[in-house]
Amino acid sequence: MQTGSESELEAEINIAAELIEDCINENAHVALDQTEYQKRYDALVARFDKAKGRQTEVTDLIAERKARKHQIESYLKGLRSREPLTEFRETDWLAMVDYITVHSKDDIRVTFKDGTEIKA
Repeated sequence: MQTGSESELEAEINIAAELIEDCINENAHVALDQTEYQKRYDALVARFDKAKGRQTEVTDLIAERKARKHQIESYLKGLRSREPLTEFRETDWLAMVDYITVHSKDDIRVTFKDGTEIKA
């Protein structure tokens, strides 16, 4: 399944690749100023590389979020099958909390694995 960003990046990559190919073909068939050609070619390659790099970032981010979602769903499924919590369990704490940030003695924030943050 592709998100709008993925399909937009794929379209940008295809457009940049076509423009590069057109640029090369034009240079092969028409006498062009090689300095101008090289500038145009380099700009198109940079455009392609930027879109390709962004596509990799988006793909990695989606995979990371899917893995996190699976982890949270698995944890919630296990939590639902347990008896109600009546005491502190370190394993539950570690499964839910990603990290704690201490900004000052009056500003302590707990960030959960789902990205939710609360001020304690």
